Amino acid sequence: MKNKILIALLSLALAGSLALSGSLMYVNVHQNKKVNRYISDQLERQAKEEEKLNNYQEDGYKVGEQYEIRSTKEISDAYVSGDESKLSEQDKKTLKLAKDILKSVIKDGMTNYQKEQAVYDWMYKHIGQGSSTTITMPTASGSDFTPGGVLVSHKAVCVGYATTFRMFMNMLGMECHIVHNEYHSWDLLKLDDDKWYHIDIYSDVSGHTQYQNFNMTDAQCSTGHDWDTSALPVANGVKYSYAVQNNKKIKDIYEVPSKIKKVLDKGKGASMFFTFDKKLTDQDMKAADVMVSQMQTAITTAGFDNFGLNASWYNSETEGEYILGLFVNKYDNGEQTNMDPKLVKKVNEIIAKAFGIDPSTLGSDLTTN
Repeated sequence: MKNKILIALLSLALAGSLALSGSLMYVNVHQNKKVNRYISDQLERQAKEEEKLNNYQEDGYKVGEQYEIRSTKEISDAYVSGDESKLSEQDKKTLKLAKDILKSVIKDGMTNYQKEQAVYDWMYKHIGQGSSTTITMPTASGSDFTPGGVLVSHKAVCVGYATTFRMFMNMLGMECHIVHNEYHSWDLLKLDDDKWYHIDIYSDVSGHTQYQNFNMTDAQCSTGHDWDTSALPVANGVKYSYAVQNNKKIKDIYEVPSKIKKVLDKGKGASMFFTFDKKLTDQDMKAADVMVSQMQTAITTAGFDNFGLNASWYNSETEGEYILGLFVNKYDNGEQTNMDPKLVKKVNEIIAKAFGIDPSTLGSDLTTN
């Protein structure tokens, strides 16, 4: 955009110079040739950039040479128009599942950011955690990487998360791209500030770190992701980062350890974002680095062996001020669901009889992750 404005200004300058008369005309002609050459070079460069963007393959690309990013435009269009007549039977089933989910999480008067967060929260809680089973549910082909399969099995690889989230956002009228490299994919969403944000639900679920990869800038995303930045819009939005929208002000950096300990005592993971009464100094920033490193040691020493801690700095809406994000992660292989003991006993007895073994060798407890 800046280059286009510059080109426009140069063009105006060119027109103005041609209006000059007499002795300046010879000089202006040579200057104008240079300006024209510069404008042509800039236009050619922009054309190459736009061509690269247009050549970026989203739908049809296979991540890991296995999981294809498939279009869900017909489904989202049918939701918006209310006309399902052109959908396949499988797409109609997918649309029905998606509509029921949106009906349960979307409320009247929500902003686009609130709608986005509601969908993210539902997917974080329900996809890939606690609902998986040993036996694969009967779904469409590619159950873990297509929305139709994901919404039935509640299991997903990264492509499944990315395409399902994009489908929901398109249904809600928001512009959303899938960003990918050879081995991973996630989403890029445009919000009401006309800015773009990265969202990687798969990484948050697999890392037990809710909101750590939610509404990131390019700079934040690049610390753990790699993609062709020239092929997609720049993501530099700050207003709708979770850290900006949901931070708590505390006195200073030295209050942080007690906040972490309270979370650990509750036995659950948590995401916390802090701002401070006074602008942080360089010494405060150094103290924060040391503090996070030492707390990781303290967590293990204090017996919280299944917990981890990591942290990130986030930009605030005030230039030069930062928000500290802290993520207490509980590693327990996801939400466990204990089976009915009577059911386990009955199954064990039947299996033991069939295989001619002692039922006690099968154990008395069964959990599914």
